[in-house]
Amino acid sequence: MIVKRPANERGHANHGWLDTYHTFSFGSYHDPDHMGFRALRVINDDIIQGGQGFGTHGHQDMEIVSYLVDGALEHKDSMGNGSVLRPGDVQRMTAGRGIRHSEFNPLPDQDCRLLQIWIEPERSGLEPGWEEKHFAAAGKRNQLQLLVSPDGAAGSMIINQDVRLHATILEEGNAVSLDLGTNRSAWVQMVRGQVDLDEIVLEHGDGAAVTGESTITLRARRESEVLVFDLA
Repeated sequence: MIVKRPANERGHANHGWLDTYHTFSFGSYHDPDHMGFRALRVINDDIIQGGQGFGTHGHQDMEIVSYLVDGALEHKDSMGNGSVLRPGDVQRMTAGRGIRHSEFNPLPDQDCRLLQIWIEPERSGLEPGWEEKHFAAAGKRNQLQLLVSPDGAAGSMIINQDVRLHATILEEGNAVSLDLGTNRSAWVQMVRGQVDLDEIVLEHGDGAAVTGESTITLRARRESEVLVFDLA
């Protein structure tokens, strides 16, 4: 079964410096029908104005993945890590017992777009951790690139949950398939473009929950970028 989550039904908040869409309940947006999916708790599609950002704030007991789409994002945290993420970069942060960080768009004249993803960890009280890696477009083109996994397979970053996050950039007419194991589900999140997910059309910002399917296939109607979560 595939259930579409249309982009125009997501929660939305425009704070001036931040224009954000919430796939699941977050902050002042509360929808009891969309509290998350399996261990996936948050997908926020954020656009941060140039020279603006999130001041230092704390997180606890959450696996946080940042997927950069456009622009740049400067990260600093209480573990002493600091970096500037650019398109193709992915950051994985284990909040664990507690971490504080800031996120800032260092480009004064260009917006930053990222997908901020929260995944519930396998257990609470983990040691805080941070990791960052660049995944070139060539590795995602017309194939699924594994970004994070519980075992670091295929050069992916390790996450403390039985979740495998893939990304793909599909050229028009091309397709990719993912075989799901027994008792597993998937969440498909559109970054841009337009694809067919089996018989369902997904466009920019749309998502879809997949349950009870052994295989899913994405076929691009035009060049598209897509995230695919393989979930226990």
